[in-house]
Amino acid sequence: MPLDALMELVQQIVAFHMKHNAEPEAVDLLMEVEDLDLLIEHVDATNYKRACLYLTSSSSYLPSPDDVLALDIAYTIYMKFEDYASALRIALFIDNIQYVKQVYTSTEDLLLKKQFSYIIARHGLALELDDDIAADDDDKEALQDIVNNVKLGEGYLTLARDVEVMEPKSPEDIYKAHLIDGRASASSSLDSARQNLAATFVNAFVNAGFGQDKLMTVPSESTSGGSSGSWLFKNKEHGKASAAASLGMILLWDVDNGLAQIDKYLHSNDNHVVAGALLGVGIVNCGVKNDCDPVSCLLRVPTGAVISLFGCTLSHMEFCYLFIFFQALALLIDFVNKEDTIIRIGAILGLGIAYAGSHKDELKVRLSLILGDPKTPLEVLVFSAITLGLVYVGSCNEEIAQSIIFALMDRSDTELNEPLIRLLPVALGLLYLGKQDSVEATAEVSKTFNEKIRKYCDVTLLSLAYAGTGNVLKVQKLLGICAQHLDKGETHQGPAVLGIALIAMAEELGLDMAIRSLEHLLQYGEQNIRRAVPLALGILCISNPKVNVMDTLSRLSHDTDGDVSMAAIISLGLIGAGTNNARIAGMLRNLSSYYYKEAGHLFCVRIAQGLVHLGKGLLTLSPYHSDRFLLSPMALAGLVTVLHACLDMKSIILGKYHYLLYVLVLAMQPRMLMTVDETLKPLSVPVRVGQAVDVVGQAGRPKTITGFQTHSTPVLLAAGERAELATEKYIPLTRVLEGFVILRENPDYRDDH
Repeated sequence: MPLDALMELVQQIVAFHMKHNAEPEAVDLLMEVEDLDLLIEHVDATNYKRACLYLTSSSSYLPSPDDVLALDIAYTIYMKFEDYASALRIALFIDNIQYVKQVYTSTEDLLLKKQFSYIIARHGLALELDDDIAADDDDKEALQDIVNNVKLGEGYLTLARDVEVMEPKSPEDIYKAHLIDGRASASSSLDSARQNLAATFVNAFVNAGFGQDKLMTVPSESTSGGSSGSWLFKNKEHGKASAAASLGMILLWDVDNGLAQIDKYLHSNDNHVVAGALLGVGIVNCGVKNDCDPVSCLLRVPTGAVISLFGCTLSHMEFCYLFIFFQALALLIDFVNKEDTIIRIGAILGLGIAYAGSHKDELKVRLSLILGDPKTPLEVLVFSAITLGLVYVGSCNEEIAQSIIFALMDRSDTELNEPLIRLLPVALGLLYLGKQDSVEATAEVSKTFNEKIRKYCDVTLLSLAYAGTGNVLKVQKLLGICAQHLDKGETHQGPAVLGIALIAMAEELGLDMAIRSLEHLLQYGEQNIRRAVPLALGILCISNPKVNVMDTLSRLSHDTDGDVSMAAIISLGLIGAGTNNARIAGMLRNLSSYYYKEAGHLFCVRIAQGLVHLGKGLLTLSPYHSDRFLLSPMALAGLVTVLHACLDMKSIILGKYHYLLYVLVLAMQPRMLMTVDETLKPLSVPVRVGQAVDVVGQAGRPKTITGFQTHSTPVLLAAGERAELATEKYIPLTRVLEGFVILRENPDYRDDH
């Protein structure tokens, strides 16, 4: 039968299927004959949603390049039927900036553009809006403010007031020591500096973004130092750095107020305090870009002038105004080349957190010089590389990749034995996060490295490049690496285990299979594999406490191997992050009395307790959003960095680099649905919140949620939950109700009463 006749038959079959509600069959047939373009002419307003839902869902099971093609067709169909918000989600998924701009320019509706900006802000895309997107300057500024997340802190506090959790909590409120039997109380005298350090982190995580707490922001008493100073000095050396930086976490997203409060620590005579304050400045600015871009200020003011300003005797108010004007970059970049190592690290890591995902050229220039300087101390070098990885996450930037590669090649054997060195391959991998084949050239170069780091680098690059893709072949390859029984001293199987989790977290089916594979690795794997398994489970179910994973981690938290049990404890914190899960909280309380003599374990228990109560239960660490469809690269980059640091818990997190835990702030987002009216003021409407149901390819109009309850917004959304409006009075401007959603009054609505 000639091809033309066959294609004619295909046309008829597809037309028939589309008319009779059999969209999946039509799509499957067109995929088989490799002619998906035909679908565009056959969809109509009644069935385009179902067809696109099937296309986007099946794309996670298609081999490359068919997956991108399917998404491309879905994008075209959404644009054809003017479902712009859905089209924007697909543009973000395939990371196509042209498509994002096309969505903006396809409509004149300013409210819709504001909704797009909210979606982009949640995704963490650093988008500079141009005149094509909004011709009017005021409109453009309003849209850019939303993209820059300027109102995120305000929305978060509105939610907090609504659920009545504004009251600051102290670490003791979280530990609930009175619920444990007697011996835990004895542990408080043990290693008190470490206990205070743990309390600092718990306090920072629990009160994140609330702007007030009971340790750092307490109003100063009659003494000039006030009580925050006294808490700061209950920590030793590098502990002071974490304590000062915790102020940034408490004042998260509130840039003006935050900088004014951190300012007093920048003038301290103690280098650790200054370093912590610099890191705090970065944390406050995390995910929020301020309207007066610091770079333009910096370019107009010579570096010397900034320092001479600091030398001037300005009144405090004048200083604060100048301070807010110069913002994070101008402030931090001057400390990058100071003599003192800890101050340099504070400034560099602060820049990484403040400008993650922003591709700032100024940082590339400054930090590449540090990477290329043979006199740079190893720790400064590593943090510079990590910061470049965070700022240029997923950019495939060749220049930076080369700088990091040369830095790795120039290290001596003794330096390659340092625990911190494992973060250099991570920094390199972050440049290719989720970019699949683009990593191949760099991976080839990594085969020429010193054998101490070669395999570690190879596995890390592979796992980060395919993170969030669900690529089965790469999971098999990593499982093959885990199956080898190696000599002592080989460390590359840890990142392979993490890699399995990072790749398989893309969709539910792969996620469940990965959990089962990790169970096997626990039974048959070597010790260095077992140490990574809890962390892999932690990232697979982050902020989503599945009962089977919780039980596994609970079992591992009593493991005879100290590293396994510490990793399991931290992972209990990760899977329960921001959920206030009572069962995990109970487990951690029991662990705190079980390990009351082990300072390291107890520190991990405290960190986990802080994570479970993250933002008093209003925040999530999950990098996924928009009905678990989109993966935020910034959030994933923060998680990956911390997990790799946790692979060597004793040397890094329990050593003097505990402030790496603050990198988790990149993944912190309110897990809320906040509905706003056309003036962007909060608007309370009834919504139904229930477990999301997968309705792909089901006949008729099935319900998308089950077991729902009706609440008034703002509401909290747990993992796997979905919301829908319970009133027809308003029309939401986006189909996925998450984060900030703009509602427009329904002109056809008639009130029956």
